[in-house]
Amino acid sequence: METDDSHPTGTSSETLASASPSEAPTAAAETTVTHRDIAEWHGKQLIDRNGERIGKLEGVYIDTETDEPQFATVKECFFGPHLTFVPLTELTIGPDNLQVSVTKQQVKDAPNIHLEGDELSQADESALYHHYQLNYTPSDTPSGRRLGRR
Repeated sequence: METDDSHPTGTSSETLASASPSEAPTAAAETTVTHRDIAEWHGKQLIDRNGERIGKLEGVYIDTETDEPQFATVKECFFGPHLTFVPLTELTIGPDNLQVSVTKQQVKDAPNIHLEGDELSQADESALYHHYQLNYTPSDTPSGRRLGRR
């Protein structure tokens, strides 16, 4: 597998669009990740767009309306005793790590979220989306939440 020189940590140029690590991306490749890939991400190192380590992936939160991965969580002592949410938009999947499109500093500056179980409040969801400058619309579900843990 060739590596992209713009990813100094050896991250593959394979992006969120490919269906499996063994298939070469094509013009007709899928534009989303299928759920069978998510289980393989747990415990992988998350790195920022500059190749700096963020932490190990603890969990994945999906959009309950689209069923697409939206955020990963990392739990590292340098971020404090809470889970830190990292957006999975424009994710690059490597053999040993996942490279996200944000910087380590953006992750450090993310809202401090304390979970009650596996759920975020609608206010916490909104704060996360806005911090990372992502479009947020409350869900039509009775709870109004968009994210669910996988």
